[in-house]
Amino acid sequence: MSSTDNRRVVVTGYGMVTPLGRNAQETFDNARLGVSGIRRITSFDTSGLPTDIGGEIDPAWIAAITETLCEANIRYDGRIEKFVTRSDTLMLAATLEAIGMARLQLQQPQRIGVSLGNHGQNPTVEDMMFLHRFYDGKGNWDVRALERTGGYPFFNFFKRKPDVASALIAAAFKFSGPNLSVASACAAGAQAIGEAVCLIREGRARVMIAGGAESCLDYTGFVGFVLIKALAQKYTSPQKASRPFDRRRSGFVMSEGAGAIVLEDLEHATSRNATIYGEILGYGSSADAYRITDTHPKGDGAILAMWAALKDANLIVPGTTSEAIANETIAKDSIDYINAHGTSTVQNDLTETVAIKQVFGDMAKDIPVSSNKSMLGHTIAAAGAIEAILSIMGINASLLLPTINYEHPDPKCDLDYVPNEARPKQHKRVLSNSFGFGGQNACLCIGKFE
Repeated sequence: MSSTDNRRVVVTGYGMVTPLGRNAQETFDNARLGVSGIRRITSFDTSGLPTDIGGEIDPAWIAAITETLCEANIRYDGRIEKFVTRSDTLMLAATLEAIGMARLQLQQPQRIGVSLGNHGQNPTVEDMMFLHRFYDGKGNWDVRALERTGGYPFFNFFKRKPDVASALIAAAFKFSGPNLSVASACAAGAQAIGEAVCLIREGRARVMIAGGAESCLDYTGFVGFVLIKALAQKYTSPQKASRPFDRRRSGFVMSEGAGAIVLEDLEHATSRNATIYGEILGYGSSADAYRITDTHPKGDGAILAMWAALKDANLIVPGTTSEAIANETIAKDSIDYINAHGTSTVQNDLTETVAIKQVFGDMAKDIPVSSNKSMLGHTIAAAGAIEAILSIMGINASLLLPTINYEHPDPKCDLDYVPNEARPKQHKRVLSNSFGFGGQNACLCIGKFE
């Protein structure tokens, strides 16, 4: 992506559904108060598991969302209705809120693109047991008997495909522009936004709906993280479990949610007198090229992603003081706040702190850093989108959201983590970090529109 391209990409709408709220404003209002959305899981039986908490969307909200979508006449062709998953429903609601805020006209099909971070729906234990009824254990499958079941396994197979979600969103709203699906773990939502920015800058789209959705609070999605001991298992209450950068952090809390953002090139937005809420100034992505289950201990991939986003935003100047990249340095006062990936795992929070200090040097101690996951938990593919939106809302409200449950400072994590209470602060530029399980990294530089 060329930073010399003068096509500016602005934000004209956004929407979300999270454990903290049915929409963006409700989520932000609860986050500014330091409310936790973590509860005991009710969607599946957690008996025998060492942890039983998550950021679960209230079932009553799902019912209300479905009713709202029907009232808005947002529905699919009957032939593809069976493919719709819980995360698709959340993403539909977030998208409807975003396009309403952006005042996009939807009377006819438009060349609006979709770029979505999503991993599809996990198969249930019941699905797998059902499928193996047609297997004899010796390599033989009774496919004809499977076909006679009426296609139930067929529909569930396609629900697992990550590209189905973006196709369904396009079908529901008749968006006929470029359609991307990004499956890069925790970096997916931010990467989907970044790639949408690239398409607009290159002139391949004027408007993109970008973001992410995830709903993996089920046994098959949950137990894998239990087995590698990535989830928080030591906590006095569900609300206290997610504690990024705190010395007593013990793992992340799995959550579900969706975030959608409307991106437009500036000329298109101004031509229709759209309200502009922010601007995507830069995007960087990288790979740790290290291990599947561990981040690089020196934060090499995170450093590269942050540096690339800053460079793309034209915030890098020639110099010799940077330890991160030879012969270049960061413009003074370039970043006012960092929305951290901040998962609450021992390794991630330490590595991210190391990477921030490596990139910003002596400036790092003066840059506030906080983690929304302390309140939301980790919404996986939706996280980068939700956090980008909260960053935009924070800029416009002149407010830094807090890192709650920060009670025991870790001497190895020694930055300003905006502990426990929101902080009033006028700020113009934010770096929003998303570092994926498996070493995928994405970073967005978000700015106040000027």
